[in-house]
Amino acid sequence: MRQTTQRVYPALGHMKLDKITARHIQSFISDLYRNGKNQRNGKPLSRKTVVHHLNFISDIFSYAVHMDMLSDNPCRRVRVPKGESQEKEIYTIQEIEQIFKTLETEPLKYRLYIMLAVYSGFRRSEMLGLEWKDIDFTNNIITVKRTSQYTKAKGIYTDTTKTKRSKRTIKFPQLIMDLLKDFRIEQLGEAERIGSKWIDNDRLFVKWNGEPMNPQTPYGWFREFCKHNRFRFCDIHSLRHLHASLLINAGIDVVAVSGDMGHSVVGTTLNLYSHMFQEARIRNCDAITEALNFGT
Repeated sequence: MRQTTQRVYPALGHMKLDKITARHIQSFISDLYRNGKNQRNGKPLSRKTVVHHLNFISDIFSYAVHMDMLSDNPCRRVRVPKGESQEKEIYTIQEIEQIFKTLETEPLKYRLYIMLAVYSGFRRSEMLGLEWKDIDFTNNIITVKRTSQYTKAKGIYTDTTKTKRSKRTIKFPQLIMDLLKDFRIEQLGEAERIGSKWIDNDRLFVKWNGEPMNPQTPYGWFREFCKHNRFRFCDIHSLRHLHASLLINAGIDVVAVSGDMGHSVVGTTLNLYSHMFQEARIRNCDAITEALNFGT
């Protein structure tokens, strides 16, 4: 909120509400989209952040309309520019094989986290929200039921999944289930060693004393791991995109991929991975052409 007001007030705060037009607001929003920078790291603002600024301005005008101070909200005619879709940076199969091999000498907790992220495609909040009762070792399945979130005001807290379809059950290979079993034994041993200092809350990924892991911890660890081992760092969220890419390249249809990723609608999957699906269709076409070539 503070950064929002620091941008909006200098641009529009000196004007009376009834003098601010849709053109004024559009000019501000367009400039913010093209030139706006994050005050902490200097990176360009995301489209989502620009939309947040427009919503903030719109809320002010909506209140003024509600109080009969104005008859119209000019924000209704303002549009946030659509960003150019950028191809997501993900690891190649060769890179992830090398990463998995190097992980064999790393702490089991992080080895499991990275490998599970690739095999599951779970969001970070879903990974950190996993509890041991969500693991069915008999049938090799894991169920996503909750997320683990963090805000400065609340700290770490448990929340619902992003969408209803995000609650899902997925089957895993024995490799992952064996890692989970080994990690469960290790965690129980650590809890016994620490004794009364251990805080039992059934979470898989925890701090040294059993408390839920901070959401930034996996990102920071993986970044240092890549730096130390001279791997390209694609951001830990790229592991989710890699999972989707593997499914699409394997010929899995969009409805199944959407369900696996926990997207609320299939359109989200198509928008996020349209380029990958297009490449898969080209390969399908080439395969059919080759199959019907009859040696001519």
